[in-house]
Amino acid sequence: MQRQARELARRLAGVPLDGVYCSDLTRSSQTAEAVGFAAAAPVLARADLREVSLGEWEGRTFREIAARFPEQFRARGRDMGGFRPPGGESFVGCSQRVVRAFHEILGSTSGDLVIVGHAGVNRLLVCHLLGMLPANLFRLRQEPACINSIRCQGTSFQVSVVNGCLSDLGRERRLETRHQRRDRAGGPEAACQPDRDEFLM
Repeated sequence: MQRQARELARRLAGVPLDGVYCSDLTRSSQTAEAVGFAAAAPVLARADLREVSLGEWEGRTFREIAARFPEQFRARGRDMGGFRPPGGESFVGCSQRVVRAFHEILGSTSGDLVIVGHAGVNRLLVCHLLGMLPANLFRLRQEPACINSIRCQGTSFQVSVVNGCLSDLGRERRLETRHQRRDRAGGPEAACQPDRDEFLM
């Protein structure tokens, strides 16, 4: 993970970052620190970017949960988005928390960002931006240290990379450069409305 974080920072060296955001959990914050240090960008940790809380289910395998909490496990299958484990939160609740944090971050910045998230958090945010229900989050793969690229212009979002790798990021930056050249050739209006990129890890 740390190697990928350093490589991401190297790839983003030419992009001024407004910040590197992460949860206050160890794995997320350590990766964010590596990216922030290499990219000379501030690192800001937020508790509302934490992974979904599974309460009493935390740290258990699905087989253990099904054996110990059979009725609750069946209830989860019937309502994937709304079911809340004892002491935990539902995917719908987590989505609301994360989406609110995402928009607060966008509202407090104006440039490109990196958000070092967690698999569930990333899935729920991408689901929201694609108009998918939180219950469908597992239709999206999120490998360890993967990259998701979100382009923002005003209130409009475009998810351009999902579950990508560093080579996808490099290709995305090259495509962006070509689009910027075409926009500048098209007139001054496009140049006055630059895109913002948010990279989720």
